[in-house]
Amino acid sequence: MARLQGGNKKKRQRLRREHRENIREKQEQRELENVSTKLQLTEFVNVSELASLMNVSVTEVITTCMNLGVIVSINQRLDAEIIELVADEFGNEVEFISSEDALEEEEIIEDNPEDLEPRAPIVTVMGHVDHGKTSLLDYIRSANVADGEAGGITQHIGAYEVLVGEDKRKITFLDTPGHEAFTAMRARGAKVTDIAIIIISADDSIMPQTKEAISHAQAAGVPMVFAINKIDKDGAQPERIKGELAAMNLQVEEWGGQYQSQDISAKQGTNIDELLEKVLLEADMLELKANPDREAVGTVIEASLEKGRGYATKILVQTGTLKIGDPVVSGEHSGKIKAMFNERGKKIKEAGPSTPVLVLGLSGAPQAGEKFKVVENEPEARQIAARRAQITREQTNRASKRISLDEIGRRLALGTFKELNLIVKGDVDGSIEALSDSLIKQSIETVQVNVIHKAVGQIIESDVLLASASDAIIIGFQVRPSIGARKLAEREGVEIKMYSIIYEAIEEIRSAIEGMLEPTKEEKITAQVDVREVYKISRIGTIAGCYVQDGKISRNDHVRLIRNGIVIYPTKEGVKGELASLKRFKDDAKEVKNNMECGIAIKNFNDIKVGDVIEAYEIVEVKQTLDSK
Repeated sequence: MARLQGGNKKKRQRLRREHRENIREKQEQRELENVSTKLQLTEFVNVSELASLMNVSVTEVITTCMNLGVIVSINQRLDAEIIELVADEFGNEVEFISSEDALEEEEIIEDNPEDLEPRAPIVTVMGHVDHGKTSLLDYIRSANVADGEAGGITQHIGAYEVLVGEDKRKITFLDTPGHEAFTAMRARGAKVTDIAIIIISADDSIMPQTKEAISHAQAAGVPMVFAINKIDKDGAQPERIKGELAAMNLQVEEWGGQYQSQDISAKQGTNIDELLEKVLLEADMLELKANPDREAVGTVIEASLEKGRGYATKILVQTGTLKIGDPVVSGEHSGKIKAMFNERGKKIKEAGPSTPVLVLGLSGAPQAGEKFKVVENEPEARQIAARRAQITREQTNRASKRISLDEIGRRLALGTFKELNLIVKGDVDGSIEALSDSLIKQSIETVQVNVIHKAVGQIIESDVLLASASDAIIIGFQVRPSIGARKLAEREGVEIKMYSIIYEAIEEIRSAIEGMLEPTKEEKITAQVDVREVYKISRIGTIAGCYVQDGKISRNDHVRLIRNGIVIYPTKEGVKGELASLKRFKDDAKEVKNNMECGIAIKNFNDIKVGDVIEAYEIVEVKQTLDSK
C-alpha cells in the first residue's frame, strides 16, 4: 500500500512538472509570436469561455483551478479573483470590463463612407419646468401634448418627427422633462441627441435645472441653440437672460459669441421659423449621416406595459432600417417586431435613421436609455438576452450588500436607526427610474430609504406579498392595483399610495421620513433670577431671597446656579437642578413673574450666596425636518 501511495505521489509530481513545462512552452511561443496576452473580459465568465479566450483546453483550466483548491465544472462561472489567478498561471493579464462594454464591442460595425446618406437631426428640447418646452413642440407639431400629462408637466420623454420649411426637411424632437427629479432622463436625452435647444423664460432667470441641462449638453459635446421664450409677456427681459448666459461664459452670437439664440413666443408662434432655421444650420454644419441599408441600431426612449398589446417600447432608430419581423435584442429582453407605430399612432412597416417609433414584440420592458440592435435570428437574440440577464443576476447577487459588523455598530451607536422600504410600480421605465432615484436621495443618517423592487406595470398580488414580507409601502406612479391586489393589501395591512405627479410622491415620502425622526430636545431659558439675600434655616436648608430680573420662573422649571459667569450647580453631566420650594411671601407659588420678589430653595444644594444668579429653563421637544438635517 505504501509503495502504491508513493507511486501515486510521484505520478502527481510528474504531471505537475509536465503541466508547468507545457505552460512555459506556450508562454515562450506567445513571446516569440509577439502576441498580446492581455485579456478583456467580464467578471463571471465561465470555465469554457475563459479557456477559449486563453486558447488553452478546458481540462487545463479545470486542473489549474483544482491546484488552487477550487473544484469547478465546465459551465461554472468564476469570480474575478479566480479568473486573475488562473490567467496569471497561463501568463495572461486580465482587464475587467462591464457587461455593457463587452456587448457594445459586439455591436460596433464600421460603415463604408459610400453607404452613408444624410439623416435628420435629433434635437432635444431641455430647460426648467414651466419654461415652455412642451408649448414649443405643441406649436411645431400643431398638437397639444401637455393636456395628456398630469398637472401639465411632462413626465415622460416624448419623441416626435416633424417636417420643417418649404423643402420639408425632417427634424426629430426629443422633449425631456424639466422637473429636477428627471435628471437621469434629461441626461439620457442629451446622450442620443445631435443638437440641444435650451429654452429659458424671458420673465424668469436661468434656473438650476436649466444650468444642469446646459451641463449635460456640454458633457455630451452637443451644439446648443438658446430659445428665449415668453417675450410676449409683461416683464419679459430677453437681454437680461443673454447677460446671465454671458456670465456663465456662454456668449450668444448677437453679443459676439458662438452660440445661436432666438427670442420666441411658443404660445403665439413668434419667431419659431427663425429658431428652426438656426437648428437646421447647426445640423448642416454637423454633416449628419447614417447607413440605412444595414441592421438597425438605436436607443430605447421609454417602455411600458399596455393592456391587450403587451410591452410597448418607444425607440429611436439611430442607424440602419428597422422592419416588421426583425429579431431584436435590448438589454435583457429580446423578441420579434410584431408591429410598429409612429408618434401619431399610425401603423408603419419600416423606420429609417433618426426615426422615433413604438414597437411591439419584446419580451419585457427594457430600461430607458438601453441600446437595441437587430440580430440574425430569434435564437441568437434570446441567447444574447439570456446571457445578459445571467450576468446581471450574478452581479446583483454578488454585489448585494450584506450588513457588516461596522454597519451594526454604527446603527447601535445611533440608537434610532430606521428603514423605510418601498416598492415602486409605474407606467413607463423612465419615470420609475427617476422616481426611485429621487426617493433614495431622501435618505439621511438615521433613516435609510430602500427601493427593494421597481417594475413597469399594474400593482399585482406578488407586489403586495413582497411588501408584506419586507414591511414595505407600495408606491404606484400612474398605475392602479388589480382587484386581487387591493383585497390582499387590505388583508395584509399593506399601504398602497398612488400618485400621478412626481413631486407629490417625493413630498409625501419626505413627510413620512420626518415622522420617523426622533424629536430633538432643546433648552428654553424661562427666567433669570438675582439672589439678594440668603437665609439659613435649620432642618430646611438655605433659602434665597430673590428678585426676578427677566422672564417668569415656575415651580416645575429646571434651574442652574451661576456665580461670576460660571455654573456652580449642577456640575455633573445628566443632573438637572430642581426647585425644592418657590414662595411668594409666606405662600407657595406656582410661578413668579418679571420684576417680582420670591423665596427659592434648591433641592440638594445649600451653597447659595448673595450676588448669585439662578437661571430657570425648561426642556422642549422640537420636531425635526429634513431641511434641518
